[in-house]
Amino acid sequence: MDFVPRHAGAPLAARMRPQTLDEVVGQGHLLGPGTPLRRLIDGAGAASVILYGPPGTGKTTIASLVSGATGRRFEALSALSSGVKEVRGVIEVARRRLRDGEQTVLFIDEVHRFSKSQQDALLAAVENRIVLLVAATTENPSFAVVSPLLSRSLVLALQPLEPDQIGQLLDRALVDPRGYGGALTIADEARDHIVRLSGGDARRALTALEAAADLTAGAGESEITLARVEASIDTAAVRYDRDGDQHYDVISAFIKSIRGSDVDAALHYLARMITAGEDPRFIARRLVVHASEDIGMADPTALQVATAAAQAVQLIGMPEGRLALAQATIHLATAPKSPGVVAAIGAAMADVAAGKAGAVPPALRDGHYPGAKLIGSAQGYVYPHDHTGGVVPQQYPPDELVGTDYYQPTDHGFEREIGPRVSRLRSIVRRR
Repeated sequence: MDFVPRHAGAPLAARMRPQTLDEVVGQGHLLGPGTPLRRLIDGAGAASVILYGPPGTGKTTIASLVSGATGRRFEALSALSSGVKEVRGVIEVARRRLRDGEQTVLFIDEVHRFSKSQQDALLAAVENRIVLLVAATTENPSFAVVSPLLSRSLVLALQPLEPDQIGQLLDRALVDPRGYGGALTIADEARDHIVRLSGGDARRALTALEAAADLTAGAGESEITLARVEASIDTAAVRYDRDGDQHYDVISAFIKSIRGSDVDAALHYLARMITAGEDPRFIARRLVVHASEDIGMADPTALQVATAAAQAVQLIGMPEGRLALAQATIHLATAPKSPGVVAAIGAAMADVAAGKAGAVPPALRDGHYPGAKLIGSAQGYVYPHDHTGGVVPQQYPPDELVGTDYYQPTDHGFEREIGPRVSRLRSIVRRR
C-alpha cells in the first residue's frame, strides 16, 4: 500500500504544523483581528510575547508564524539544552543581522526551565529589540519568568483545543498530502477514542494517529479501527460517551460514591473518566460543587481543597492534573458530611421567592450619602467591635423574618463544634 507522504521521515505532528494562519485551529481569542498576537503575525507588531499554555496548543506554531510574517529570521532554543553561552551567541548573530536591516525572532521553548541568570541574559536584547522574543511555557509566567523580562513582554494564555478542533486536525491529517493523502480512513469510534485521549493536545492526537496508521498499513489495511488505535497506544477504550448516558451515569456514580464516603469507588469512577479523556475541568467543577453541597461546614477545608485542585488542573493540565483530582476526591470522600449549606440557602431562597423580602432595618441601611441621616438611614447602628465579645443584640433581618433559623448544623465533623456556637450567637443577637 502506497501512502507515504512528503517528508515521511518527519513525525506526523511536525509535517502537519500549520504553514499559514488559516491552518491554525483554536486560539480564536488570541488570533482575532486587531489582537496583539494577530498584529505580530501580520507583521504590524513589535512586542515580545510569552505564550503560556498546555502542551500541544500551538505555541511553536505561532512562534514560526510570527517569524515568517515579514521575512524575519527564526532562531529556536530549548531551555532543556541551552545555556547562557547559547543565548548570547544567538543574540550576537541577531545583532549583526540587525545592522543589515534583518530582524530575528528568537523562540525559546520551556523558558521556565531557564535559570534567573539565563533569563537575565535576554533582557538587554529584548529591551533594545535586537531580538523579538517569543517564549513558550507550560508554567504560570508570574512564577516562572523573572519580573524584568515579564514586564517587557506580552503574556498570552493559550487554551487546550476543544474535541471538535482535535477532530478537525485528525481529519486534515488523513486527507492532506503532508499526512496520508486520502489513502487511509478512520472508523468513528477510533477517531473519538483518539480525541478523548488527546486531552486537548494536538501533538498527542497526531502522534496517536500516526502510531495507529503505521500499524494499519503494516497489516495491509486502509481503515484505522478502534482495535488498531488501542493496540498502537496501549490504552484500552473505556466505554464512555461524553455526550450520552455514560457521561451522566459515571459522574453521578462518582459524586454519590463521595457522598456515601466510599473512597475506593470514587477513585474507580475518577479513573474511568480520566482514562476516557473526560475534560478534567468538568471533574474539578463537580468536586467544588460537591464540597459545599454534601460536606459544607462539617469540614470547611473541603471547599479549599476542591478549589485548589481546580486551580491546579487549570495551571498544570493533564496528565499531572490527575494527582490533584485524586487528592481532592480522597479528601472529600473521607470527610464528614452535612447537607446544611444546601438546606440553608434553599430555605432562604424559598422565603424570598414567597415574597418575604421586607424592608432593610433602618439601622443597617447605607449612611454614606448626604441626607441619609434625615431619613433615618444608618441611625442607631451598634458597631459590634466596640463591645466585648464582638457580638451585640441587634435586629438584622427584615421584620417578618425575625427569629427564622435557616442554618441547622448537624453533629457531624466540625459542625459538632459550630452548632453550639450558632445557638449562643442567636441568643445574644436576638436578646433571648
